[in-house]
Formats: sequence, C-alpha cells, structure tokens
Amino acid sequence: MDTNKTFFAHETAVIDDGCKIGKGTKIWHFSHIMPNCTIGDNCNIGQNVMVSPQVVLGNNVKVQNNVSIYTGVICEDDVFLGPSMVFTNVINPRSAIKRQNEYLSTVVKKGASIGANATIVCGNNIGEYAFIGAGAVVTKEVQPYALVVGNPSKQIGWISEYGHRLNFDEDGFAICPESGGEYILKNNELRKL
Repeated sequence: MDTNKTFFAHETAVIDDGCKIGKGTKIWHFSHIMPNCTIGDNCNIGQNVMVSPQVVLGNNVKVQNNVSIYTGVICEDDVFLGPSMVFTNVINPRSAIKRQNEYLSTVVKKGASIGANATIVCGNNIGEYAFIGAGAVVTKEVQPYALVVGNPSKQIGWISEYGHRLNFDEDGFAICPESGGEYILKNNELRKL
C-alpha cells in the first residue's frame, strides 16, 4: 500500500500491497483495491467497489457504488463509471475452465462516461468523451464523442465534451449549448474545432 497518506481511505476499505494511489483520491466504505493497481490523483472510489490487480485509473476518475473493475481495464483521465456498471474481461467464461491468460483489454478514453447498469464486453474500447447510456450493453468499439444506448448498444447521436447532445446544421456544424464549444462532423467522424 502507498504509505505517503496523501489519499483518504475509509477504515473499512482494503488496500493490498503494491498499489499506487494518487494524492487527493478518496476510497469509500467496503471497497477493495487489489495488488499492483494504479489509481491517479483526485479520484473518487465509491462504496463497495472492487479494483482487480493491475487495473489503471487515470486522474479525476469517478467510480460510483457497486462497480467491479477487472484486470485488463484502463480508464484514462476524467472517466465517469456509473453505479453498478459492469466490465468483463473474458469473452467466453466457464467456471470449470481457467482463462486468466485470455483476459482482453478494454480502454476507456479520456472524458468518457458510462451510465448506471451498463455492461462493457471486454475488448471493446470506449472513445474520448463518448457517452454510454444507462443499461446499455456495449459489444463493439465506441467512437469518440458517440452517444450509444440499448442492448446491444447502437449509436444514436453525438455528444459534446460537456455531455450535451449535438444538433448539426446542413454543413455538419454544431455548438455545445453549455460551453459554446464548436464541433464539425465529416465522414462520420466528429472533431472539436
């Protein structure tokens, strides 16, 4: 365990040896941080969260209650993981067959949000600032800024860095109503101007 004590851990939290935990991070009730995890600065790990060995969380990652983050998952800076959302790490699990050497990686890119009760099937990366709706089941790659919902999930639009659905004019131009940020959509790829 990181002994510099620049982070907070509730007395019921368990933090195993070999973890690196950044300053300002808070780890709440009944959470378990397993060996050799890396958790960045100013993260918030909610109640009853399990972080498996070698998971990497960037800075300012918010993990809501009842989330398990399995080996193979990497969350970049500013990621939001909603209550009870689920990651997997084996594509075809069987109780009687050991598949620890078959874990697939899942990368959640900077600024992405995953809604409550969503499931991310392993090996499918989530693009920057993408927004996964509550209850969605992600079975394929998600583009940056994509808004996806449903089971299996499908893209229904595009979203700004501030989390607002974007409405485009005939030239593929949109403005975030909160930030005023400008976006352009060309060839089914969104770019912030």
